[in-house]
Amino acid sequence: MRLLFYLSHPQVDIDPETPVTNWSLSNTGWGRVMALAARRWPKAPAHVFSSTETKARQTAAILATPLGVPVNILPRSGEVDRSSTGYLPQEEHEAQADLLFASPMESANGWERAIDAQSRMLANLAQIQRTHPAGDLLMVGHGAVGTFLWCAIAGQRIHRGADQLPGGGCIWMASLTVTGPKPLQPWARMEQYSGT
Repeated sequence: MRLLFYLSHPQVDIDPETPVTNWSLSNTGWGRVMALAARRWPKAPAHVFSSTETKARQTAAILATPLGVPVNILPRSGEVDRSSTGYLPQEEHEAQADLLFASPMESANGWERAIDAQSRMLANLAQIQRTHPAGDLLMVGHGAVGTFLWCAIAGQRIHRGADQLPGGGCIWMASLTVTGPKPLQPWARMEQYSGT
């Protein structure tokens, strides 16, 4: 069975003076990914993909290096475009995210619409399935867009209840079949995965 894993980056160093897309993993985030890599997870992905954002590329590189596979960059797989508001303190950010999930067809104060982010993630998945027709796939990215992709695969409406767990560093898994992706395992913390 061919598998698709989606991994959201874990904790980052929050710097209001730096664009969110350039934030790096925090020491806690680095430690979590290093521990996952030490367990040789995933066992043997044929292909590893990452968004262009620094924190995702760092996460992907840590996992790909010991496996001896390259990291393929997916230009349109970044997190929801939040440039209209820029950095928001945690409480304000969560309120915005609630709006984003609650009304996927509408823009939450200028943020990219959830439905548009979901569409580009589905297009990314279709592209990498066409260009990489064999072997398991690992996509490394972000919580919201990863949730939107999961909702599409699982046949669910976009809703906050499907979101990743606090702190990020979560994984979901699907099978890739001739009739399309099929959900296998919803978001779970990376610590729950041990080589499978």
